[in-house]
Amino acid sequence: MRNISKYLILLSYFLILHFLSAVYSQVRLSQPEYEVKFRFNVRIPMSDGTELSADMYMPDAKGKFPAILIRTPYNNNNSRDRELGPYFARRGYVYITQDVRGRGDSDGIFYPLVNEAKDGYDTYEWIGRQEWSNGKVGSLGGSYLGWTQVYAATMKSKYYTAMIPQVTPPDPFLNFPVQNGVLLLPALEWVVLIDGRSMQDLSLINWMNIYTHLPVIELDQMAGRNSTFWKDWNIHYFWDDYWDKQSYQKKLWKIDIPAIHISGWYDDDLIGTIMNFTAMFNHAKSTGKEKHQKMIIGPWPHAFNRSRKLGDFDYGPDALIDMNQLYLKWFDYWLKGKNTGILDEAPVKIFVMGDNVWRNEKEWPLKRTVYTKYYFHSKGKANSLYGDGKLSTVPPIDEPPDRYTYDPAFPVPFIYNPAVFQLGTNEDQRPIEKRDDVLCYTSDILKKDLEITGPITVKLYASSSAKDTDFFARLVDVFPNGYAMRVNDGMVRARFRNSFRRPSLLIPGKIYEFTIDLWATSLVFKKGHRIRVEISSSAFPKFARNLNTGEKPACDREMIIAEQTIYHNREYP
Repeated sequence: MRNISKYLILLSYFLILHFLSAVYSQVRLSQPEYEVKFRFNVRIPMSDGTELSADMYMPDAKGKFPAILIRTPYNNNNSRDRELGPYFARRGYVYITQDVRGRGDSDGIFYPLVNEAKDGYDTYEWIGRQEWSNGKVGSLGGSYLGWTQVYAATMKSKYYTAMIPQVTPPDPFLNFPVQNGVLLLPALEWVVLIDGRSMQDLSLINWMNIYTHLPVIELDQMAGRNSTFWKDWNIHYFWDDYWDKQSYQKKLWKIDIPAIHISGWYDDDLIGTIMNFTAMFNHAKSTGKEKHQKMIIGPWPHAFNRSRKLGDFDYGPDALIDMNQLYLKWFDYWLKGKNTGILDEAPVKIFVMGDNVWRNEKEWPLKRTVYTKYYFHSKGKANSLYGDGKLSTVPPIDEPPDRYTYDPAFPVPFIYNPAVFQLGTNEDQRPIEKRDDVLCYTSDILKKDLEITGPITVKLYASSSAKDTDFFARLVDVFPNGYAMRVNDGMVRARFRNSFRRPSLLIPGKIYEFTIDLWATSLVFKKGHRIRVEISSSAFPKFARNLNTGEKPACDREMIIAEQTIYHNREYP
């Protein structure tokens, strides 16, 4: 009986400690103690005299407060900001939402990205000089709103103290509006959406009819618009001074602002988050400030942390995190000096799909990663999921190549929902795997679970009858019932195989090595599943079709059929 009593006392002691720890954790974060006052259409002058409009949510009290800035082309008075503004103002922050130049109530002319660095810098300087400011400003936002943060960060305002860029694209030539030099056709929907000063209706337009039109430089007119930057994106089809001037990632080494980088494994801008975190983390590590950079990647699409479900899959109750609390922990530490414990947390937090658990890591990519090579095999008939394509860790010896015909008039569809701004998630790929112009290489049934966490690359040895063409690769998780779940994919335009700056056409029939970046994932392929890699030459309408002519793609109308050959033998493994 005494032992039982001692056990109960000890258990009660630990429960009390746990309760007090939880209470203390909440108490040390800022609490809602202020009434909120609003200021709308505050005019903030830029250094060139242009005035930008901002709405401000402020504590209704005297004193000096830190600020959180959101800069957006999507209406600074949206429902999310109307929620977050009072949330932060009640907790002692000035929450500022600003229309970027030429959008909403801001003056000037909107052109994507070109003014975001200087306008952002001017805004941080203006905030820092206000009588209510404590001299510390943080930033928040995703997608283009992530861009506005990192561009401004390269200017190094002394008031810019902490940031949370989310689902942020990399340099615009690498992902959006073009990916590795290939135009994303749905970027046109974004062009139409932000045409003028207010958000435009996209529902009346038959996008598929527009996407099939040639030449692609005219697609803005087909959508009833006349966009300068759509034409510029098409004219500048390789990395020239136009794209170089818009590059911010070459300046990442300048940024020493503490940041939480957030994205999802199915975010179609995922690579930006990974590249930015890696560059800023490595720079911070050289100065002993690596704890100042953090990365979180969940089982989410571009519209991150909104649902535990994605497509046909439920990632469980832990798939969502309390973002508001995360924001508060970060900003309380950096902008108010509160000991929130945020720096004690792991620098990398990833969601491992399949097992559906969060895992803390010390770096990215993981040092303990065992990089494993898988090889293509076939008897020359890997066409479609009904072919003889195999995938294994055994190198090929003497095998015939696989061949398929790529006809730009009948491209391989890219499966996605045109009604949402998300270019592909975890859709079933079987509809396209039935085509003969899609090669499928499939592993044996897995005898045990296999985790794939980290960067993924496909090395392809191929020749083409065309002077220029595209090659696409996709990683697929094949379930026991045949469901072929997209994991991730990538592509290479042949003329850019060596350099984005110096395109080089192919010699028809010559064998080349192509590297296709599939970005990264964290997924456990379950026992009984199979691994599949698809190879094709189109993904329409996500990407503009390569017409195989070798001409400038913007004004090209002619289509040429390309005969593609994929090699896997001792010489070309």
